[in-house]
Amino acid sequence: MKRLYLIGGPMGVGKTTVCRRLLGDLPHCVFLDGDWCWFADPFVVTEETRAMVMDNIVHTLRNFLGCTAYEHIVFAWVMHEQAIIEAILRGLDTRDCEVFCVSLTASAKTLRARLQADVARGLRTADVIERSLLRLPLYANLQTVKINTDGKTVSQIAGEIRSLGERPAARP
Repeated sequence: MKRLYLIGGPMGVGKTTVCRRLLGDLPHCVFLDGDWCWFADPFVVTEETRAMVMDNIVHTLRNFLGCTAYEHIVFAWVMHEQAIIEAILRGLDTRDCEVFCVSLTASAKTLRARLQADVARGLRTADVIERSLLRLPLYANLQTVKINTDGKTVSQIAGEIRSLGERPAARP
């Protein structure tokens, strides 16, 4: 049976790093990042571009779910609203698939420090800090498994996600 991991969290919480670790840990795994479907210059947010990106994400996930070469599909994106998760799942046939919806979180202090370090290294622009901190509380309301990343290694976080496969999956 296939397993789909939807990994959400605010910018800078460690989604990409954890998902890359899962890619190496899980057999027959593919890692997809929702940002790849919206990596544009200029970055334009309209109803049209939102719909296009969601269609691209669902299409790509659907193709990987249908591909016999992959058992684990790991998807990361800033999914801060339940409606985003539901829209993705609505577009997929998950009858023969376990779905794990996870939100990575951190304290505001930890998230700010991580983002400031990214800004200092030139990986992000400073405006991302406040935008990410504003979204952080929204994750508490989602129908997801919450994993606080404060003080944990990437291996520990990935291990917590892998362990979800050892118990029945919860669907939103």
